[in-house]
Amino acid sequence: MTNQHFFKSVSMVAASAALLLAGCQPNIASITPNDAAKMFSEQKAIIVDVREDDEWKAQHIAGAIHIPLAQVESRLNELTQYKDSTVIMQCRSGKRSAKAAGTLQTAGFTKVYNLDGGIIAWDKDGLATTKSN
Repeated sequence: MTNQHFFKSVSMVAASAALLLAGCQPNIASITPNDAAKMFSEQKAIIVDVREDDEWKAQHIAGAIHIPLAQVESRLNELTQYKDSTVIMQCRSGKRSAKAAGTLQTAGFTKVYNLDGGIIAWDKDGLATTKSN
């Protein structure tokens, strides 16, 4: 193995490790809050909120499905009817939902999007939310 080939291999491994450590999900398409709201209101997509229960109770998108990130894999059966539908994953800022989107893609979901900026961006764009008691 030449030095150049060795360093190229080491660089690729390091880049892959950096993505994993940062929690990044390659190949996850993102969608803007306004585009997501339009698709959702036209019933062309579902939204899955992966935040924790207390976050959900304080504020959520009416009509979204709530499955906390730690439960996504064990509750995939609740989403199988949407396997070929547009599924928008949402959290507070977009990091947890990107992980959840990766889980859905691995499970064979074909049209998975991550809400760009999460509910923070949704709020910033003035889109409606509700709260639970």
